[in-house]
Amino acid sequence: MSSSTSAFPMLKSLPSERQPEGETEAPPGLSGVVRPVSSLNPAEREAMYGLLASYFSDTSPAIFARDLAEKESVILLHDAAGHMRGFSTFMRLQALVEGRTVQAFFSGDTIVHHDYRAETALPRLWAQHVFRLAAEPGQGEVYWFLICSGYKTYRFLPLFFREFYPTCTSPTPPEMQQVLDALARCKFPTEYDQSRGVVRLHGATPLRPAVADVTEARLRDPHVAFFAAANPGHAQGDELACIAPLRVENLTPAGRRMLR
Repeated sequence: MSSSTSAFPMLKSLPSERQPEGETEAPPGLSGVVRPVSSLNPAEREAMYGLLASYFSDTSPAIFARDLAEKESVILLHDAAGHMRGFSTFMRLQALVEGRTVQAFFSGDTIVHHDYRAETALPRLWAQHVFRLAAEPGQGEVYWFLICSGYKTYRFLPLFFREFYPTCTSPTPPEMQQVLDALARCKFPTEYDQSRGVVRLHGATPLRPAVADVTEARLRDPHVAFFAAANPGHAQGDELACIAPLRVENLTPAGRRMLR
């Protein structure tokens, strides 16, 4: 299973992605809740898989169930009628870096129905929950660790964080590269290509065509261009490994708004 966040919605679309004139406005309003994965009932699991399969190819209920079983928590998003319109799973990781322990929140499968791509319910719930846990006593260094097979997920990093890696704005400092490599090896010991910073999953589940195609217009965004160059196999399901320090002072104004 691709433990990918590649179907994250866009909160700040490129000009080429904005809604054409005459199209129906996106339906308003999603409500969300953070739940333990163990509390999910069969109907909820089935709805999650149905949403996942509509955006990713080469998946199956068995693969989805295996991937879900390792996660600790899930954010569930529902519309006003109670239909599931999105979800995001995550878990905690620990890795040893130069004799010290670092912690990270790893984002797994994250899907939001395209009709609700402008909704902020998911990033708000995720940020409020994860930053609360990161602020607990004794946590030490805490990071967001994610892998991206789609540029839409990668663009969340410059939108919400001042410091993140890898990035087009500066080389990755050696100390940050050590943290990134340690977390990637911890989660994907046989699938992480450290020389490229890419995770090549056994049985990858690529995004379906047209979900996050990298067009010439999108390549005019330097962050999208960097992502495409750093992860040339993204269309086949290769995942770029990324980290961002989870500190309030590392948030952009947009990121701080998610914590309100």
